[in-house]
Amino acid sequence: MEDRAIVDLYWERNESAIQETSEKYGRYLMKIAWNILADREDSEESVNDTYLHAWNAMPPHRPQVLSTFLGRITRHLSIDIYRKRNSAKRGGSEYTLSLDELSECVPGDGGPEEAFEAKELAGHINAFLRDLAAEARILFIRRYYYFDPLADAAASLGMTEGKAKTLLFRTRKKLKEYLEKEGYIL
Repeated sequence: MEDRAIVDLYWERNESAIQETSEKYGRYLMKIAWNILADREDSEESVNDTYLHAWNAMPPHRPQVLSTFLGRITRHLSIDIYRKRNSAKRGGSEYTLSLDELSECVPGDGGPEEAFEAKELAGHINAFLRDLAAEARILFIRRYYYFDPLADAAASLGMTEGKAKTLLFRTRKKLKEYLEKEGYIL
């Protein structure tokens, strides 16, 4: 079923919207949740909560790209679950590994008082990403936004894991230099 038709089902408050969403995007959403949580039950909870959030958001919201809309909801919900359940005790997930890799070039998170600075930092990172070559940008986003395992991110671009690791290392180094130039102390 086309995305537009699925969104129309949500707007009509037709419960088959959730079934259609699950059939079309269930695996995609589960992969996002799994990369963050590394736990089947938590991932399923996140995906099910995604359907509920989508149901509550439409209407009034009519997403232009349904997959991105749903993926973003799943990502945020999964990160919230990860934080609440203190999954550091449960073992490493791709979320943990990805954040460890980025820790050298992005300042750590602070309290709510640093929300403005975090938004400003996000703007700088987005500007940096816009100037990257497409391959480096896609790899960076797959690894650090979707938390894809390195092997999966590399395979999606038809490159070896070693090449992807090197490209990510160089990109993080460039990001660090860029942010230092913008006045961030890392």
